[in-house]
Amino acid sequence: MATIRDVAKEAGVSVATVSRVLNETGYVHEDTRKRVTGAMKNLNYSPNEVARSLYKKKSKLIGLLLPDITNPFFPQLARGVEDELQKGGYRILFGNSDENAEKELDYLNTFIQNNVVGIISATNNKSKTNYDGLSIPVVFLDRTSSDYPSVYADGKEGGRIAAGEIVKRGSKRITLLKGPAHIQPALDRFQGALEELSRSDIDFHVMSTTSFAFEDAEKWAKELFSMYPDTDGVLASNDIVATAILHEALRLGKAIPEDIQIIGFDDIPQSSLLFPSLSTIRQPAYEMGKEAVQLLIKLINSEPVHQQHIQMPVTFIERHTTRKVDTNG
Repeated sequence: MATIRDVAKEAGVSVATVSRVLNETGYVHEDTRKRVTGAMKNLNYSPNEVARSLYKKKSKLIGLLLPDITNPFFPQLARGVEDELQKGGYRILFGNSDENAEKELDYLNTFIQNNVVGIISATNNKSKTNYDGLSIPVVFLDRTSSDYPSVYADGKEGGRIAAGEIVKRGSKRITLLKGPAHIQPALDRFQGALEELSRSDIDFHVMSTTSFAFEDAEKWAKELFSMYPDTDGVLASNDIVATAILHEALRLGKAIPEDIQIIGFDDIPQSSLLFPSLSTIRQPAYEMGKEAVQLLIKLINSEPVHQQHIQMPVTFIERHTTRKVDTNG
Protein backbone atom coordinates (compact mmCIF):
# COMPACT_ATOMS: atom_id res chain seq x y z
CA MET A 1 0.00 0.00 0.00
CA ALA A 2 1.46 3.35 -1.06
CA THR A 3 2.28 6.01 1.56
CA ILE A 4 2.42 9.77 1.38
CA ARG A 5 6.22 9.48 1.18
CA ASP A 6 5.91 7.23 -1.88
CA VAL A 7 3.69 9.87 -3.53
CA ALA A 8 6.20 12.61 -2.73
CA LYS A 9 9.06 10.58 -4.22
CA GLU A 10 7.05 9.72 -7.34
CA ALA A 11 6.09 13.37 -7.90
CA GLY A 12 9.56 14.73 -7.02
CA VAL A 13 8.24 16.99 -4.26
CA SER A 14 8.33 17.16 -0.47
CA VAL A 15 5.91 15.38 1.85
CA ALA A 16 4.71 18.82 2.97
CA THR A 17 3.75 19.67 -0.62
CA VAL A 18 1.73 16.45 -0.95
CA SER A 19 0.04 17.27 2.36
CA ARG A 20 -0.89 20.75 1.11
CA VAL A 21 -2.45 19.21 -2.02
CA LEU A 22 -4.39 16.64 0.02
CA ASN A 23 -5.64 19.12 2.59
CA GLU A 24 -6.11 22.02 0.18
CA THR A 25 -4.02 24.32 2.36
CA GLY A 26 -1.36 26.81 1.30
CA TYR A 27 -0.23 27.65 -2.22
CA VAL A 28 0.80 24.91 -4.64
CA HIS A 29 1.65 25.68 -8.26
CA GLU A 30 -0.84 24.11 -10.68
CA ASP A 31 1.85 22.07 -12.48
CA THR A 32 3.03 20.70 -9.13
CA ARG A 33 -0.52 19.91 -8.10
CA LYS A 34 -1.00 17.94 -11.31
CA ARG A 35 2.23 15.98 -10.69
CA VAL A 36 1.08 15.11 -7.18
CA THR A 37 -2.42 14.03 -8.21
CA GLY A 38 -0.93 12.06 -11.10
CA ALA A 39 1.43 10.29 -8.70
CA MET A 40 -1.46 9.45 -6.37
CA LYS A 41 -3.35 7.95 -9.29
CA ASN A 42 -0.35 5.98 -10.54
CA LEU A 43 0.33 4.56 -7.09
CA ASN A 44 -3.37 4.03 -6.31
CA TYR A 45 -2.80 6.10 -3.18
CA SER A 46 -5.78 6.42 -0.81
CA PRO A 47 -5.40 9.11 1.87
CA ASN A 48 -6.29 8.33 5.47
CA GLU A 49 -9.68 10.00 5.89
CA VAL A 50 -9.47 10.03 9.69
CA ALA A 51 -6.05 11.68 9.69
CA ARG A 52 -7.21 14.24 7.15
CA SER A 53 -10.32 15.01 9.17
CA LEU A 54 -8.30 15.56 12.33
CA TYR A 55 -6.01 17.96 10.44
CA LYS A 56 -8.77 19.86 8.70
CA LYS A 57 -11.22 19.69 11.60
CA LYS A 58 -13.85 18.49 9.15
CA SER A 59 -14.18 15.02 7.70
CA LYS A 60 -16.15 13.36 4.95
CA LEU A 61 -17.09 10.44 7.19
CA ILE A 62 -20.67 9.48 8.10
CA GLY A 63 -21.62 6.90 10.72
CA LEU A 64 -24.29 4.39 9.68
CA LEU A 65 -25.82 2.24 12.41
CA LEU A 66 -28.12 -0.68 11.55
CA PRO A 67 -29.79 -3.13 13.96
CA ASP A 68 -29.38 -6.42 12.07
CA ILE A 69 -27.37 -6.74 8.89
CA THR A 70 -28.58 -10.36 8.44
CA ASN A 71 -32.07 -9.03 7.67
CA PRO A 72 -32.03 -8.45 3.88
CA PHE A 73 -34.10 -5.28 4.28
CA PHE A 74 -31.24 -3.37 5.90
CA PRO A 75 -28.61 -3.86 3.17
CA GLN A 76 -31.14 -2.24 0.83
CA LEU A 77 -31.27 0.78 3.14
CA ALA A 78 -27.48 0.79 3.38
CA ARG A 79 -27.04 0.70 -0.39
CA GLY A 80 -29.26 3.75 -0.81
CA VAL A 81 -27.25 5.54 1.88
CA GLU A 82 -23.90 4.59 0.35
CA ASP A 83 -24.80 5.52 -3.22
CA GLU A 84 -26.11 8.93 -2.20
CA LEU A 85 -23.16 9.66 0.10
CA GLN A 86 -20.70 8.78 -2.61
CA LYS A 87 -22.16 11.47 -4.85
CA GLY A 88 -21.06 14.06 -2.31
CA GLY A 89 -17.65 12.51 -1.71
CA TYR A 90 -18.60 11.10 1.69
CA ARG A 91 -17.59 7.70 3.10
CA ILE A 92 -19.32 5.36 5.57
CA LEU A 93 -18.25 4.03 8.92
CA PHE A 94 -20.61 1.13 9.56
CA GLY A 95 -21.92 -0.43 12.77
CA ASN A 96 -24.24 -3.40 13.33
CA SER A 97 -25.81 -3.12 16.80
CA ASP A 98 -27.58 -6.52 16.91
CA GLU A 99 -30.38 -4.64 18.72
CA ASN A 100 -28.06 -4.34 21.73
CA ALA A 101 -28.06 -0.92 23.42
CA GLU A 102 -24.54 -1.34 24.85
CA LYS A 103 -23.10 -2.38 21.49
CA GLU A 104 -24.93 0.56 19.90
CA LEU A 105 -23.34 2.97 22.35
CA ASP A 106 -19.90 1.49 21.62
CA TYR A 107 -20.41 2.15 17.91
CA LEU A 108 -21.61 5.69 18.54
CA ASN A 109 -18.45 6.34 20.58
CA THR A 110 -16.36 4.86 17.76
CA PHE A 111 -18.06 7.16 15.27
CA ILE A 112 -17.32 10.22 17.41
CA GLN A 113 -13.70 9.14 17.99
CA ASN A 114 -13.27 8.90 14.22
CA ASN A 115 -14.57 12.44 13.75
CA VAL A 116 -17.72 11.67 11.74
CA VAL A 117 -19.72 14.75 10.75
CA GLY A 118 -23.12 13.07 10.95
CA ILE A 119 -24.91 9.84 11.88
CA ILE A 120 -27.71 7.89 10.23
CA SER A 121 -29.26 5.40 12.62
CA ALA A 122 -31.91 2.69 12.38
CA THR A 123 -31.78 2.13 16.13
CA ASN A 124 -34.31 0.08 18.07
CA ASN A 125 -33.33 1.86 21.28
CA LYS A 126 -36.55 3.77 21.83
CA SER A 127 -35.24 5.88 24.70
CA LYS A 128 -32.68 7.55 22.38
CA THR A 129 -30.58 8.31 25.47
CA ASN A 130 -27.48 7.19 23.58
CA TYR A 131 -27.93 10.22 21.33
CA ASP A 132 -28.29 12.88 24.02
CA GLY A 133 -25.59 15.51 23.93
CA LEU A 134 -24.21 14.69 20.47
CA SER A 135 -22.88 17.82 18.79
CA ILE A 136 -23.33 16.46 15.25
CA PRO A 137 -26.52 15.95 13.23
CA VAL A 138 -28.41 12.65 13.55
CA VAL A 139 -31.09 11.35 11.18
CA PHE A 140 -33.15 8.31 12.07
CA LEU A 141 -33.85 5.91 9.21
CA ASP A 142 -36.79 3.48 9.15
CA ARG A 143 -37.62 4.86 12.58
CA THR A 144 -39.79 7.70 13.85
CA SER A 145 -38.61 10.26 16.38
CA SER A 146 -40.12 13.41 17.82
CA ASP A 147 -36.65 14.60 18.87
CA TYR A 148 -34.63 14.06 15.69
CA PRO A 149 -35.18 14.30 11.93
CA SER A 150 -36.33 10.98 10.48
CA VAL A 151 -37.12 9.12 7.26
CA TYR A 152 -39.56 6.24 7.41
CA ALA A 153 -42.25 4.42 5.45
CA ASP A 154 -45.97 4.64 6.18
CA GLY A 155 -46.20 1.37 8.07
CA LYS A 156 -49.69 1.96 9.36
CA GLU A 157 -51.02 2.46 5.86
CA GLY A 158 -49.08 -0.63 4.79
CA GLY A 159 -50.84 -2.69 7.43
CA ARG A 160 -54.21 -1.37 6.31
CA ILE A 161 -53.44 -2.16 2.68
CA ALA A 162 -52.30 -5.70 3.49
CA ALA A 163 -55.40 -6.44 5.55
CA GLY A 164 -57.70 -4.98 2.90
CA GLU A 165 -56.06 -7.02 0.14
CA ILE A 166 -56.26 -10.37 1.96
CA VAL A 167 -59.91 -9.80 2.85
CA LYS A 168 -60.73 -8.68 -0.69
CA ARG A 169 -59.17 -11.87 -2.00
CA GLY A 170 -61.42 -14.11 0.06
CA SER A 171 -59.66 -15.13 3.29
CA LYS A 172 -62.17 -15.69 6.13
CA ARG A 173 -60.03 -16.95 9.05
CA ILE A 174 -56.98 -14.72 9.26
CA THR A 175 -53.99 -14.81 11.60
CA LEU A 176 -52.31 -11.44 12.15
CA LEU A 177 -48.73 -11.65 13.39
CA LYS A 178 -47.70 -8.82 15.68
CA GLY A 179 -44.02 -7.95 15.33
CA PRO A 180 -41.54 -7.24 18.15
CA ALA A 181 -42.98 -4.71 20.60
CA HIS A 182 -39.71 -2.73 20.83
CA ILE A 183 -39.66 -1.99 17.08
CA GLN A 184 -41.96 0.92 16.23
CA PRO A 185 -42.38 0.14 12.50
CA ALA A 186 -43.60 -3.35 13.43
CA LEU A 187 -46.17 -1.85 15.79
CA ASP A 188 -47.29 0.64 13.15
CA ARG A 189 -47.98 -2.03 10.52
CA PHE A 190 -49.72 -4.21 13.13
CA GLN A 191 -51.93 -1.33 14.25
CA GLY A 192 -52.91 -0.52 10.68
CA ALA A 193 -53.84 -4.13 9.92
CA LEU A 194 -55.72 -4.46 13.21
CA GLU A 195 -57.81 -1.38 12.49
CA GLU A 196 -58.71 -2.65 9.02
CA LEU A 197 -59.60 -6.18 10.18
CA SER A 198 -61.67 -4.81 13.06
CA ARG A 199 -63.86 -2.97 10.57
CA SER A 200 -64.63 -6.19 8.68
CA ASP A 201 -66.77 -9.21 9.49
CA ILE A 202 -63.75 -11.49 9.22
CA ASP A 203 -62.75 -13.91 11.98
CA PHE A 204 -59.14 -13.21 12.92
CA HIS A 205 -56.59 -14.02 15.60
CA VAL A 206 -53.53 -12.09 16.78
CA MET A 207 -50.25 -13.88 17.46
CA SER A 208 -47.36 -11.99 19.08
CA THR A 209 -43.72 -12.49 18.13
CA THR A 210 -40.50 -11.16 19.63
CA SER A 211 -38.01 -10.96 16.75
CA PHE A 212 -37.65 -11.03 12.98
CA ALA A 213 -35.00 -13.79 12.95
CA PHE A 214 -35.75 -16.67 10.59
CA GLU A 215 -34.84 -19.28 13.22
CA ASP A 216 -37.50 -17.88 15.55
CA ALA A 217 -39.96 -17.46 12.71
CA GLU A 218 -39.78 -21.19 11.95
CA LYS A 219 -40.95 -21.94 15.49
CA TRP A 220 -43.77 -19.42 15.25
CA ALA A 221 -44.90 -20.89 11.96
CA LYS A 222 -45.28 -24.33 13.59
CA GLU A 223 -47.04 -22.72 16.54
CA LEU A 224 -49.43 -20.83 14.27
CA PHE A 225 -50.65 -23.92 12.44
CA SER A 226 -50.87 -25.85 15.71
CA MET A 227 -53.04 -23.18 17.36
CA TYR A 228 -55.06 -22.14 14.29
CA PRO A 229 -55.00 -25.08 11.86
CA ASP A 230 -57.92 -23.71 9.84
CA THR A 231 -56.21 -20.37 9.13
CA ASP A 232 -56.72 -19.45 5.49
CA GLY A 233 -54.87 -16.12 5.51
CA VAL A 234 -51.73 -14.83 7.23
CA LEU A 235 -50.56 -11.23 7.55
CA ALA A 236 -46.89 -11.59 8.47
CA SER A 237 -44.89 -8.99 10.35
CA ASN A 238 -42.19 -8.99 7.65
CA ASP A 239 -41.00 -11.01 4.66
CA ILE A 240 -38.68 -13.22 6.73
CA VAL A 241 -41.59 -14.33 8.90
CA ALA A 242 -43.77 -14.73 5.81
CA THR A 243 -41.12 -17.00 4.28
CA ALA A 244 -41.17 -19.25 7.34
CA ILE A 245 -44.99 -19.40 7.21
CA LEU A 246 -44.82 -20.28 3.52
CA HIS A 247 -42.34 -23.11 4.12
CA GLU A 248 -44.41 -24.58 6.95
CA ALA A 249 -47.66 -24.36 4.98
CA LEU A 250 -46.07 -26.24 2.09
CA ARG A 251 -44.63 -28.84 4.47
CA LEU A 252 -48.15 -29.44 5.80
CA GLY A 253 -49.38 -30.00 2.26
CA LYS A 254 -51.42 -26.81 2.00
CA ALA A 255 -52.02 -25.40 -1.47
CA ILE A 256 -51.00 -21.76 -1.86
CA PRO A 257 -52.89 -19.57 -2.47
CA GLU A 258 -55.94 -21.86 -2.74
CA ASP A 259 -55.91 -23.11 0.88
CA ILE A 260 -54.06 -20.24 2.48
CA GLN A 261 -52.95 -16.76 1.41
CA ILE A 262 -49.85 -15.04 2.79
CA ILE A 263 -48.82 -11.39 2.65
CA GLY A 264 -45.42 -10.22 3.87
CA PHE A 265 -43.96 -6.78 4.52
CA ASP A 266 -40.78 -5.06 3.16
CA ASP A 267 -40.36 -6.63 -0.32
CA ILE A 268 -36.82 -7.86 0.24
CA PRO A 269 -35.18 -9.13 -2.99
CA GLN A 270 -35.64 -12.78 -1.99
CA SER A 271 -39.44 -12.40 -1.93
CA SER A 272 -39.70 -12.55 -5.70
CA LEU A 273 -37.47 -15.66 -5.82
CA LEU A 274 -39.59 -17.81 -3.51
CA PHE A 275 -41.87 -20.48 -4.95
CA PRO A 276 -44.57 -19.46 -4.98
CA SER A 277 -43.33 -15.87 -5.01
CA LEU A 278 -44.45 -13.76 -2.07
CA SER A 279 -47.11 -11.06 -2.21
CA THR A 280 -45.99 -8.27 0.09
CA ILE A 281 -46.06 -4.61 1.03
CA ARG A 282 -43.11 -2.80 -0.50
CA GLN A 283 -41.18 -0.30 1.57
CA PRO A 284 -38.98 1.85 -0.70
CA ALA A 285 -35.81 0.94 1.22
CA TYR A 286 -33.25 2.17 -1.29
CA GLU A 287 -35.08 5.47 -1.76
CA MET A 288 -35.42 5.87 2.02
CA GLY A 289 -31.65 5.55 2.38
CA LYS A 290 -31.09 8.25 -0.24
CA GLU A 291 -33.62 10.58 1.40
CA ALA A 292 -31.90 10.17 4.78
CA VAL A 293 -28.57 11.21 3.26
CA GLN A 294 -30.05 14.24 1.53
CA LEU A 295 -31.60 15.33 4.83
CA LEU A 296 -28.40 14.74 6.78
CA ILE A 297 -26.20 16.66 4.34
CA LYS A 298 -28.52 19.66 4.60
CA LEU A 299 -28.11 19.55 8.37
CA ILE A 300 -24.33 19.19 8.10
CA ASN A 301 -24.15 22.22 5.80
CA SER A 302 -26.59 24.24 7.96
CA GLU A 303 -28.98 24.53 5.04
CA PRO A 304 -32.68 25.19 5.70
CA VAL A 305 -34.70 22.01 6.24
CA HIS A 306 -38.39 22.47 5.50
CA GLN A 307 -39.41 18.91 6.33
CA GLN A 308 -37.78 17.27 9.35
CA HIS A 309 -39.85 14.09 9.18
CA ILE A 310 -40.21 12.40 5.80
CA GLN A 311 -42.85 9.68 5.49
CA MET A 312 -42.59 7.64 2.31
CA PRO A 313 -45.42 5.71 0.63
CA VAL A 314 -45.80 1.93 0.56
CA THR A 315 -47.37 -0.22 -2.15
CA PHE A 316 -48.90 -3.69 -2.46
CA ILE A 317 -46.86 -6.05 -4.64
CA GLU A 318 -49.09 -8.81 -5.98
CA ARG A 319 -47.36 -12.12 -6.58
CA HIS A 320 -48.42 -15.76 -6.15
CA THR A 321 -49.20 -16.21 -2.45
CA THR A 322 -52.48 -14.35 -2.91
CA ARG A 323 -55.42 -15.09 -5.17
CA LYS A 324 -56.57 -12.85 -7.99
CA VAL A 325 -59.38 -10.49 -7.09
CA ASP A 326 -62.78 -11.83 -8.15
CA THR A 327 -63.98 -9.06 -10.46
CA ASN A 328 -67.20 -10.94 -11.19
CA GLY A 329 -68.42 -10.82 -7.60
